[in-house]
Amino acid sequence: MFSLNKEQRETVLERTYQKEDRIVKTPLWHRLLYRAADRLAQEKLVMRPTDTLSLTNKKEWMLTEKGVDYAMRLLQIPSARKENIPVKSFEMQKEIKRIVETPCPDDYVPFEQTKPSNSRATKRTISVRTRGFRQAVIESYDYACGICGLKISAPNSLNWEVEAAHIVPHGLCGKDDIWNGIALCRLHHWAFDTGWFSISHEYRILVFSQFEHIPDDFGKMGGFDFFRKSLEPNKSVILPQNDSLRPHQNALEWHREHIFYR
Repeated sequence: MFSLNKEQRETVLERTYQKEDRIVKTPLWHRLLYRAADRLAQEKLVMRPTDTLSLTNKKEWMLTEKGVDYAMRLLQIPSARKENIPVKSFEMQKEIKRIVETPCPDDYVPFEQTKPSNSRATKRTISVRTRGFRQAVIESYDYACGICGLKISAPNSLNWEVEAAHIVPHGLCGKDDIWNGIALCRLHHWAFDTGWFSISHEYRILVFSQFEHIPDDFGKMGGFDFFRKSLEPNKSVILPQNDSLRPHQNALEWHREHIFYR
């Protein structure tokens, strides 16, 4: 059987070269990977570490939107599933950074003023913005529900149970802004959207006036009265540590006036 001695193996696995008056040894497979990544960067499928450093504070290769689309085609994943794939593209990371760093206007309007066009470029922009909004919201709440505090991920740690809820619904032209969002578990997202509860000016829970008359066998989990206990009136909402990322009062006021059953 053909075999290599130690010296020959080192020759195959490492390449010695001169760099800034230093002798540098680099594993050959590192260099092959770098060349492959460099080619992908030339094709605009990934961004180089020098480009991502300002976004993530890390030198790392990052897929672009074009790269995500290409990878999905290779894996035969339908394009319709892109909205739910837990992958941060370079453009999405830029959108998250913009969302969390933009100063909140005093007279915030939580509605989009114009309807977007149907062009392919506009649809891609909307997709990046929507996914960026979701990620920015759940990250600001540390992946936990703002009402019950539930925090749990999938076994692969890629997907989280918590969702980014719009205060003014997206279907009514509510903006994809951090101030029009709140992180909620699926149950409380549904309850918030259907008007079972709202949030006061002081960020406390307001419940429907007929809340105490819910049938005894409703809202229970294994006999535990979870729905009522988790929506205790006047209980403080769990908020982001950064005050500038809290829901805006204008959005909450609209929800109290138009969605909430008093």
